[in-house]
Amino acid sequence: MADTKPKLLIVEDDAGLQAQLKWAYEDFEVIIAGDRESAIAALRSEEPPVVTLDLGLPPDPDGTSEGFAVLDAIMALKPDTKVIVASGHGARESALGAIERGAYDFYQKPVDIDQLGLIVRRALNLHRIEEENRRLAAKSGEGNTVLGSLITSAPEMVKVARTIERVANTNVSVMLLGASGTGKELLARGVHDASGRRDGNFVAINCAAIPENLLESELFGHEKGAFTGAVKTTEGKIELANGGTLFLDEVGDIPLPLQVKLLRFLQERTIERIGGRKSIPVDTRIVCATHQDLEGMITDGRFREDLFYRLAEVVVKIPSLAERPGDATLLAKVFLKRFAEEMNPSINGFAPDALAAIDGWAWPGNVRELENRVKRAVIMADGKLVKADDLDLGDADEEDAQVLNLKSAREKSDRRMIRHALARSEGNISSTAKMLGISRPTLYDLIKQYDLQT
Repeated sequence: MADTKPKLLIVEDDAGLQAQLKWAYEDFEVIIAGDRESAIAALRSEEPPVVTLDLGLPPDPDGTSEGFAVLDAIMALKPDTKVIVASGHGARESALGAIERGAYDFYQKPVDIDQLGLIVRRALNLHRIEEENRRLAAKSGEGNTVLGSLITSAPEMVKVARTIERVANTNVSVMLLGASGTGKELLARGVHDASGRRDGNFVAINCAAIPENLLESELFGHEKGAFTGAVKTTEGKIELANGGTLFLDEVGDIPLPLQVKLLRFLQERTIERIGGRKSIPVDTRIVCATHQDLEGMITDGRFREDLFYRLAEVVVKIPSLAERPGDATLLAKVFLKRFAEEMNPSINGFAPDALAAIDGWAWPGNVRELENRVKRAVIMADGKLVKADDLDLGDADEEDAQVLNLKSAREKSDRRMIRHALARSEGNISSTAKMLGISRPTLYDLIKQYDLQT
């Protein structure tokens, strides 16, 4: 298998250029297609990792409609395929359109064989890396669908996701620590979905949102006649999550008397409803979250230490949005698309000043604040693009502390700017290099030097 040549599909209707390209890529098993039908057939049968695609195909050789149709079909059938688009028709508009539809890169005709070959080999290398990552993930049982709803490009958040995937198939209690709006419930659901309990119920309760005198009934349930208004027997959240997962959000707000009863459940795995005398065995996994300093609360006598250690068998600290470089831009685009479809279909993106404002804001309210700001902006925007004024962010604060080591400061700045640019261009190397004002080889060198994911 090591000697097997990688496959390269060349979609090109010019016979002379077909022959030239086939000769140039002797290290590849080259498959030639001259129109949409043969290209899609080759994609299905050969599954090439890399495709070079001429947008001007018959019956529209002077336009781009057929080429874009092929690109759309490739992205629908094999979205991990790296498609390199070449065209002489309205180069700038074609490039933007191709990248928006999922192309890996773009090259303007007339084709320079050496430069195009470099792009092809980089695309193949990236495909191999991604394929190996998927293989290792599948082998270790850490499928990409576990936290499929988590959108991130930040290594700090990827690390959190990997930790959750590792502990999911155990029965340990998990404590999520993070500021409000960082996505604790999303990650708690990720624990549930990745576990053997995924077919059971995922039940969430916000302990801070329920009055103290009702919280016990919400958690443990009650028997008919247990108190005034208890007209029927009602199961509590712990019992409803039997065979599944109970998410206790803001667990630090549970009052001390109820902490004792929760501890007893965690030790004995049985509950008693209010007004009941029967012990009911319950197989419920607990995932909890808080933004409070529980260790400080233990010192102050407001939280039981023994309960803390029962709940915190595994502690996962969630970084704030400000600590996740590039994620604000990625998430903002997702929110904009969703809200535009719902409320203002004429909106189709962010203006450059809006993206700069998003990059520069500290996001004290984290993802929840970002979502609300984008929602407001979509409603308030007059044109097709959301502008900085629509976000109503004000001026971003400058850093309070200065880094005196010049080399360290430059490296930190380079990392931040590259991540932001990659996020804005959705990982496209050519667009990122142009945005940063550097060549693609220089960008590749920097990505390798700083060990940045693309």
